[in-house]
Amino acid sequence: MSPPEQVNNWWRGRRRHDDRGDTSIQMAIIFPFVLLATVAVIQASMWYYARQIALTAAREGVTAARAYQASPAEGAAQARSVLNRTAGDSLRGYSVTASSNGQRVRVQVSGTALSMIPGISGLEVTQSASGPVERWTAVGG
Repeated sequence: MSPPEQVNNWWRGRRRHDDRGDTSIQMAIIFPFVLLATVAVIQASMWYYARQIALTAAREGVTAARAYQASPAEGAAQARSVLNRTAGDSLRGYSVTASSNGQRVRVQVSGTALSMIPGISGLEVTQSASGPVERWTAVGG
């Protein structure tokens, strides 16, 4: 065997022994970032779900409050009823406000989304819906 071949074989054998454990170190460095990304995706999904619950309750409240001779209080009651059935732990500490200016009615639902991150109480969620009040009008007027 010529000297360059001996050096080349020695180097290949040496590299094989030096690379042992690299995968474990790489995983130890990468795994916390993968775990953090997973928790972030789950947290974002929980926040989005809480927003959808609040928006659904607000829309249902507006539908009830828009009805002929209905009041904003009826819309707020309907929104609370929807929240009682659907919110569970996904939307906590919710509040409902309803208002009307005679032409339009607006229902707003606020609350806090469930948090998976220790030390963080949760993300605030506020959704509202509005629509015209149903009423009789004179023909041509």
